[in-house]
Amino acid sequence: MRMLGAMVLMLMAVAARAEPEVQRFYGYAYDLKTNRYLYTEAHGQKTDGKRWLSGSIKYYAPDGAPLGNKTLDFSANPYVPLYRLDLPGEGYSEGIERIDAGALQMTRTERGKTETASLKMLPAMVADSGFHAYIVDHFEALQAGRTLHFTLAVAGQLTSYRFRAKKLGDTMFDGKSAVRIQIELDSLLRILADPLLLLYDEKQHRLLEFLGISNIHNPQTGDVYNVRIAYYDRPPADAPRNLPPLE
Repeated sequence: MRMLGAMVLMLMAVAARAEPEVQRFYGYAYDLKTNRYLYTEAHGQKTDGKRWLSGSIKYYAPDGAPLGNKTLDFSANPYVPLYRLDLPGEGYSEGIERIDAGALQMTRTERGKTETASLKMLPAMVADSGFHAYIVDHFEALQAGRTLHFTLAVAGQLTSYRFRAKKLGDTMFDGKSAVRIQIELDSLLRILADPLLLLYDEKQHRLLEFLGISNIHNPQTGDVYNVRIAYYDRPPADAPRNLPPLE
């Protein structure tokens, strides 16, 4: 009986550890050239302690006005989420609506016109924020100097591109040891497109900073912003005083 009781307690402890947890945090977005504060991201990520299960990102202007919302669901694939990005003020939305063993279904709505596309699922395929989960799962390989190769499905373009990621070096960010990672097109097209630069916490593998193209458009030009998004532990001095709620 004592052994049975011990086993029950052990199973209860394992079940408790398996309960999903929600991580809530802000991202502070700046114009990459001028360092002007552009918008705030309010994140809610449900994880099982390691794997990203689902989540949402809400975007707010500096005055607190909502800009848009993204929802993500990784139940079908750990690197290709079912997701939807809605930017009502821009009349724009995109996402991946369905994933099966052989293909994924993408959609994009812009200026009242909706387009769809089906892409064949490929080995080492990622989409949207799923590239972050892929980087985390292969972090040790990057640390060892290996170059990662993957295919990024881009719903906003209704197609996919080959990318590669590599470690650039070590640095510090917000008092933490960090790793600099570069992601660029794995073709001659990289001549025409700037790479993405990311900083990751060396120990926890948490994304600390992102430099590159944004989901949000400049309302004056219609072009997407090039941004630096910092994930500080505490709000920076130039962040809005009344930050949106973390839900």
